[in-house]
Amino acid sequence: MKAELIQLPLVVPFRIAQGSSSHRVMLRVEHEGLRAEAPFVPYYNDDPRKALEAVNALRSPEDPLRDDAPRQAKLVLDLLRHAQQAQAAGVPIWTHLQLPDPNGVRGCRSIGIPDDLAEFADEVAALAAQFSVIKLKLGSGSLDKDMQIAALAREAAPSATLLADANGGWSVNDCETILPLLTGLGLELVEQPVDHRSGLMSWRKLRGTIENKSAAMLIADESAQTAEDVPELEGLAGGVNVKLLKCGGISGALRMIETARSYGMKVMLGCMIETQIGITYAAQLAGLADWIDLDGHFYLPQEGVETVRYDEKGNLVLL
Repeated sequence: MKAELIQLPLVVPFRIAQGSSSHRVMLRVEHEGLRAEAPFVPYYNDDPRKALEAVNALRSPEDPLRDDAPRQAKLVLDLLRHAQQAQAAGVPIWTHLQLPDPNGVRGCRSIGIPDDLAEFADEVAALAAQFSVIKLKLGSGSLDKDMQIAALAREAAPSATLLADANGGWSVNDCETILPLLTGLGLELVEQPVDHRSGLMSWRKLRGTIENKSAAMLIADESAQTAEDVPELEGLAGGVNVKLLKCGGISGALRMIETARSYGMKVMLGCMIETQIGITYAAQLAGLADWIDLDGHFYLPQEGVETVRYDEKGNLVLL
């Protein structure tokens, strides 16, 4: 089993409420012709070296990891195990797991917080020519600018489904002001409006504040890391964003999706900024989600091997 850390520059800087980034570090592992990958996200403050050391201490994906091993090490081993099982069966992972066919699921494109609003409007219009779902990164530090972003997006893509993601960049008071306005623009959902570091307190305050005042569905992302976090969000968030890195891989993602459904919640299947290797694994679960936001590979250089793409209508295609 070969493991290495790679650093890739972003095609363009990507800005969210928690800051701007220009590169990504990945843990990439190869074993018997199979590859898996785990990204490092700046706001998690994970140590890439520790993850690499944890994997290098093993001979194969079947070897057990320490309980305190970094999330990236746990992720790549889970992915490799699923890939091995599917390869042995001679079918894709989604078929081996008897999941719905992910091909043809409507995709989404995310756009970071813009500096130039005129360029942003042109970008939205260009993306909406292919993708009918656009996610706007908000939480710029200015509610006026956030509203400008949303209004320009609606003008540039009048028939698109618009989603918003504040990445915890708003206070409860901010939410009380902006959520009804975003609903008025026809946004379908708002993701992680409040900071996850305040626990559930902000979510409780928020739901008490906006009850019956905003129709925008609230989705928990950073506040919902694993299946164990889902029950506490019942009645506070209408859905959760499931990402392989957060929940430790395909096994954890399936548990998280099943738990969310048991509580009547919607499911978004998301990703970090990562290459097609990671996106392809996440895409195996696309048939289980209400929305898929699997476009992290568009922000990184192409490496010459295409395993996933979107057709002219923005629908997912596994290759």
